[in-house]
Amino acid sequence: MAGGRDRVAYLLKQLQRASCMCPAHSHAYSQGIEHAALGKTDYAFEMAVSNIRYGEGVTKELGMDLQNLGVKNVCVMTDNNLCQLPPMKAVLDSLTKNGVNFQIYENVMVEPTDQSPESDFLDYVNAPIGKGKPVRVTLKPLIAVPTTAGTGSETTGVAIFDYKELKVKTGIASRAIKPFLGIIDPLHTLTMPERVTANSGFDVLCHALESYTALPYNQRSPCPSNPMNRPAYQGSNPISDIWAVHALQIVAKYLKRAIRNPEDQEARAGMHLASAFAGIGFGNAGVHLCHGMSYPISGLVKNYKAKDYNVDHSLVPHGLSVVLTSPAVFTFTAPMCPERHLEAAQIMGADISTAKTKDAGLILADTLRKFLFDMNVDDGLAALGYSKSDIPALVKGTLPQERVTKLSPRPQTEEELSALFEASMKLY
Repeated sequence: MAGGRDRVAYLLKQLQRASCMCPAHSHAYSQGIEHAALGKTDYAFEMAVSNIRYGEGVTKELGMDLQNLGVKNVCVMTDNNLCQLPPMKAVLDSLTKNGVNFQIYENVMVEPTDQSPESDFLDYVNAPIGKGKPVRVTLKPLIAVPTTAGTGSETTGVAIFDYKELKVKTGIASRAIKPFLGIIDPLHTLTMPERVTANSGFDVLCHALESYTALPYNQRSPCPSNPMNRPAYQGSNPISDIWAVHALQIVAKYLKRAIRNPEDQEARAGMHLASAFAGIGFGNAGVHLCHGMSYPISGLVKNYKAKDYNVDHSLVPHGLSVVLTSPAVFTFTAPMCPERHLEAAQIMGADISTAKTKDAGLILADTLRKFLFDMNVDDGLAALGYSKSDIPALVKGTLPQERVTKLSPRPQTEEELSALFEASMKLY
């Protein structure tokens, strides 16, 4: 009898293995998919990008877009400086010409804070600072008209602000908040002052470098149990890689020209596109340590006031706060993907014909230092008023930035973060 039972069990197992594997009929198949979806690391990525329209003078179409949407009232958000410049005039001319009812809010801060919104939104702010809940409601359509070549936020579902209580930057990342349409009009970049052009461009540079060297999407954990919980920043992937590399190539070609000659329309138009390209890349792959470390650099600022920024308070522009740590960061991350670091250095102008992979980080770091020196960038965090005594606070402000720091290809301890800040005190 025992032999008979064993024989029956064997036959049942064979039948189960040979059974139909289509999802409509196979219980075993559905179990397999569920098991795969709940693995330790993710197995998929997805691309979410705003609709984008590019062209000189394309802002004139904005009023028609709003008419086509059938909107009744439009909120125009700007700041006191932009309100007086040609981009704002172009927007208002288009709205007026097309009979669109609007109201202007012109007191938006250059670097928004948690005190800017009128409602409690910490439910949606990235964990562990906020609850990181998914946005489940349909939002009003947002049309973004960038006036700098930097953030790429016209393409992404990411919004960053200064959280005053913690003295750091953080944000909300959700595909639900990406703009309905990005109007990329390169004419708007012609009014950017020199340092605004430089610091905005450095943001593009780091978006491209960080997203290209980020932890690969299939190494990121945990794997979401529901696709709604898959983060906006997913890790480097084959599609974001293309956008990141292309953006880096444009930065290498045009950023210096755009900074040195405000009338170089080709260079400024190129950087406006590079900003969007890098936005598509990092908006889906994410950024890592340069950005994670930049948030306390901006939030803990004491008396530094950036040149060419028309503000009455201390300010470290975002692109500057990001790029100052880049030589140290990429020296640190290079051992995890040296080929990508070498490729980036080559795009930025380095000769890598005899380079060894073990030197990839140092080569990229030296290339970045030379680039920043040529662009007259402040000599490290010390030039912004920071000293070694500030490092514990800077590290403390970096630790909660898990949304981005966990995308570093190389995990980091508090001691390693301290060393990276110390290495960034002076660049040259």
